[in-house]
Order: sequence, then C-alpha cells, then structure tokens
Amino acid sequence: MQIYLPIAEISINVLLILGLGGGVGFLSGMFGVGGGFMMTPLLIFIGVPPAVAVASEAAQIVASSVSGVLAHWRRKNVDFKMGLVLTVGGFAGSTVGAFLFKYLRQIGQVDLVIAVSFVVLLGIVGGLMLQESLRTLFRKAQQTQRRKAHTHYWAHRLPFKMRFHRSKLYTSILPPIAIGFFIGILAAIMGVGGGFIMVPAMIYLLGMPTAVVVGTSLFQIIFVTANVTVMHSINTQTVDIVLALLLVAGGVIGAQLGVRVGARLRGEQLRALLAVIVLAVGVKVALDLILQPTDVFSIAPVVH
Repeated sequence: MQIYLPIAEISINVLLILGLGGGVGFLSGMFGVGGGFMMTPLLIFIGVPPAVAVASEAAQIVASSVSGVLAHWRRKNVDFKMGLVLTVGGFAGSTVGAFLFKYLRQIGQVDLVIAVSFVVLLGIVGGLMLQESLRTLFRKAQQTQRRKAHTHYWAHRLPFKMRFHRSKLYTSILPPIAIGFFIGILAAIMGVGGGFIMVPAMIYLLGMPTAVVVGTSLFQIIFVTANVTVMHSINTQTVDIVLALLLVAGGVIGAQLGVRVGARLRGEQLRALLAVIVLAVGVKVALDLILQPTDVFSIAPVVH
C-alpha cells in the first residue's frame, strides 16, 4: 500500500515504513539508543532526501525513547538527576546544531556532511566498542564488574561535583554537560539520538553502571530530539509529519519489545551487539559514498 509523503515528495510503501520503525524501535529499547544512527541512513537508502530524513527521524526518536524510558522506569533503571544534567548540555548543543544544519543546507553541503559524519563516527565508535566488549567477554564477568565498581575516573577530580544516588556516583557535572552538548549537535545534524556515543561515554567516561545507562540515555534523548524537531520545523521546514507518524507507530511497539529482550542480556553482550550493528551501518554508508551508482544521471529534483 503506497502513501505520498508531502515534504519528501515521494510515494512509499506504508508497511515498509512501519517495519523500519518497529525494527529500529526494538533496538532503541534494547540498547538505550534513539535508533537514528540506523533509521536515518535506512530512510536515505529507500529514497527519502537526507535533509527530510534527518528532521523527520528526530520526531520518531522522541516517541520511541518515551516508550523505552517508561519501560526502564518501571524497572528502576533511570537516573533522572543525571539525565537532567545531560539534557542541559543537549539543549544548547541541539540549538547550535540546528542553525549549523540550516547553514550547510543553504550552501548545498548538508548531504555530504551527513554521510561523512556517519562514516567517521560509526566507524570509530563501533570499532572501539567492539574491541572493548570482546575483550570483556573473554574475562570473568564478576571480576570485571568488581574492578570497575572501584575505578576512579578523571571526571571525579573536576570541580562542581554533584551526587547521583541512582548511579552511585559523586562526580563533576562538567563532563555530562559537555557530553550532552556534543550529542545535541550530532542530533541536529545527523538525525540521531546520539545513544551510540552517549552509552559508551556514560560507561567509560562517567563510570555509570550499564543497567542504569540505558534508561538514562533514553531519558535525555527525549528532550534533545524534541528540541531538534521544533528547531528544524521552524528553521528548515523539513519535518515530514506523515513519515514521522508512521515511524512513531512502529517505533513505540518495537521499543517495548526491545526492553524485554535487553533485560535478559549482560552488559558486555549488549555492547558487542550494538558495536556490530554500528559498524555494519557505517560500512554501508561508506560504500554508497565510494562506489559508482547504477544510474549515473538522475532527473530527480534537487531539494533545497
């Protein structure tokens, strides 16, 4: 069944969009990521203009993240205090990123910047996560967890400290704000929730427990991507509400299922699976940049 997307200016199969939304929502609930790192490239692969894919996916991330947070909140796996600190930086970063996105679109370089950003970030983050998770899987889990529980991270030595009871941390608020700011910029430019960077950053830089990281990441993603959606609606008018609603419908259901599956896996297993998925998407985007397309010439209108 075909449906016309008014902002993207293409017709697309409804079941395909619902399926993509459900699949990415499943990953969102399982790994604590918004899912944009997969959905945005997938939408581009099926013909949605990159600028529309970025802006519309931000709206879908909001819904799937809300669904995931509710599920994690029932399991008491959300550090709301840490989430609010991350959100402060995220709001500032996403606002700056939205204006940068508008500028790149005006000079006609936004598509290239989006693609290159995905290749670089997915490659680096996926590679590091896979290396660490595989190394951890070969160790005894109890010994690894005991050692990490008493590790003193560099962030603990910075000023403006705050106690986060749910995460069992007493650390500076500066690193979380900086992480949130960076993730906010990525959310605006790449149409991602940033969980694929936020999750490892919260684990390895802040020293948060993996179980709490997933729900807290989703909590922060809600507000940052909501701000991105509003900013893109105002500045670039690239949010396709029809596309967003279809993605939301599939994403909300998928997120609930993902939380249940993720609860049965150990932290290092989750990180290993996420790393493999991140690398696979990065390779696909890189190949599309390098390989010559089947149709060298196109009569499709240029989206400005």
